[in-house]
Amino acid sequence: MLYASVCRTDLLFANGFPIPAFPRVMGHEGVGVVESFGEGVTGLREGDLVIPAYIAECKTCETCMSEKTNLCLKYPLSYNGLMLDGSSRMSIRGQTAYHAFSCSTWCQYLVINVNFLIKIDPKTPLPDASFLSCGFSIGYGATWKEAMVKNGSSVAVFGLGAVGLGAIKGAKSHGAIKVIGIDNNPMKAAKGRAFGMTDFINPEESDKSIAELVKDLTAGMGVDYSFECTGVPPLINQAIQSTKLGTGKIIQMGVEEPNVNINIIGLLVGRTLKGSIFGGLKAKTDLPIIYSKCKNREIQLDELLSHEIKLEDVDSF
Repeated sequence: MLYASVCRTDLLFANGFPIPAFPRVMGHEGVGVVESFGEGVTGLREGDLVIPAYIAECKTCETCMSEKTNLCLKYPLSYNGLMLDGSSRMSIRGQTAYHAFSCSTWCQYLVINVNFLIKIDPKTPLPDASFLSCGFSIGYGATWKEAMVKNGSSVAVFGLGAVGLGAIKGAKSHGAIKVIGIDNNPMKAAKGRAFGMTDFINPEESDKSIAELVKDLTAGMGVDYSFECTGVPPLINQAIQSTKLGTGKIIQMGVEEPNVNINIIGLLVGRTLKGSIFGGLKAKTDLPIIYSKCKNREIQLDELLSHEIKLEDVDSF
């Protein structure tokens, strides 16, 4: 491993969600160099720059050949902290240590199933490579693969972390003309605008609900698409209510709790709520396209990097 980044999902794992498997080595975003590989591995050489992904793509199973989902049947998504054969390749003083998804990136070395690796251009800046291995790409992908944002449309993005900023950039790149960012951190306004946000809502600055504030910015109609990136239960309902009656589409990417209460009336009036894993991206088909946009400076990720620390200092972060 050369470089890793922090995703909110790592904090959920640390708190025992969705499965309390401990001790657990955190981290699923990162970039590294192939040090060695086992028998039967093809397509890689020692020294190749690679990123891990927790979604595989075999390109032969029913779902990989479908445009409807990115969940591979042959190499399925795993939450239990173990590799597909039920083993862990890590231990602490003789005790099994669990992975985060298909790998753990907050470490010096990792062992990973080759089907969860993507080779990338060796000239890719390491911070960019790490951010694109999960967070930013998820948001960008959700606008592209899940919502299929249309030219001239309106969008609301809930939570302006890496996922939310990716959704802003993706929406703008696909022709959205009204892109509303929502966050209670006023510092996120500048970051949102750097990626194409047109309007910013800080819910703490108004007595109105977020949905009301969104409608104030859209002539009372609401937006065509909402992207909910936090998983905070009340915000899910606000994301629903912020979209247009009859046609509004809500893409849910964030997770905070396993069960939430949904205002069903908001959906019965024709809106669509869709869950999304990895932004709907197929790892080997779609991620290289996003990396290419980054290489060509169509996507610039400088605003995502706040600071860097050494691995041994992560506990004090």
